[in-house]
Amino acid sequence: MTATGQAQPCYDLTIISAEFALVPIAFFTSALAGVMGMGGGVLLIAAMPGLVPVQAIFPLHAATQLASNLSRAGFGWQHIQWDILPAIALGALLGALLGGEIYASLDLQWLPLVIGLLILLLTWLPLPQVRGGGQLALLGLGFYQTSLGMLAGATGPLGAAVLLRRNAQRDWLVVNTAMYMSLSHVMRLAAFVVLGFSFGPWWPLLLSMIAAVTAGSWAGTRLRRRVPEMDFQRWFKWLVTLLAMRMIVLPFYGS
Repeated sequence: MTATGQAQPCYDLTIISAEFALVPIAFFTSALAGVMGMGGGVLLIAAMPGLVPVQAIFPLHAATQLASNLSRAGFGWQHIQWDILPAIALGALLGALLGGEIYASLDLQWLPLVIGLLILLLTWLPLPQVRGGGQLALLGLGFYQTSLGMLAGATGPLGAAVLLRRNAQRDWLVVNTAMYMSLSHVMRLAAFVVLGFSFGPWWPLLLSMIAAVTAGSWAGTRLRRRVPEMDFQRWFKWLVTLLAMRMIVLPFYGS
């Protein structure tokens, strides 16, 4: 993996009102993930194109989602199953190496289109049947989550399918999904730093979003105890689809 100059933008943050619209969005998506265990990252990244430059989308998303997932796991720490994490971490490391190489070769002008298409595929295509839940499946989960996450940003549903083989209880599933996603985001952040992205110019927005997702995790954790387990899939899929379609057309308006 080599550094790339195109991944290190230099932006004037004196005009940032549009970018700060992401702060309440970050709170809402993190609260949603706190209730459902997934979905927040997809909605957040689908809202980012057009509000921040394409070079900053994935790094800011990874940092924000790391805070969201770590806080969600921390609020439910008693449900963490520690023995599943080493295999996931190893897979995530391998996935970051491969995904980083592919990301570095992309023409970032078309990145929103790539993200939108991948989100549509992940939303509407049937998920592959996951066999077993042993260490090999966990290794594959870490690899898939991080390598594809370098290109799509948020790829949670298949991971939930792997963990469902171990435990279908909602609190356990939400918290351990947050843990494996945290590992994935750590590896992605490291890859973006190696590729040359500088987080320094983005600290006002990034700190605001981190505070928002942490508050969202707190709210979602408490709402999860009161909201019955419902089928959110129908309305969630259509909301994600509309946002993905917006992402697909953005590069054509900017060219």
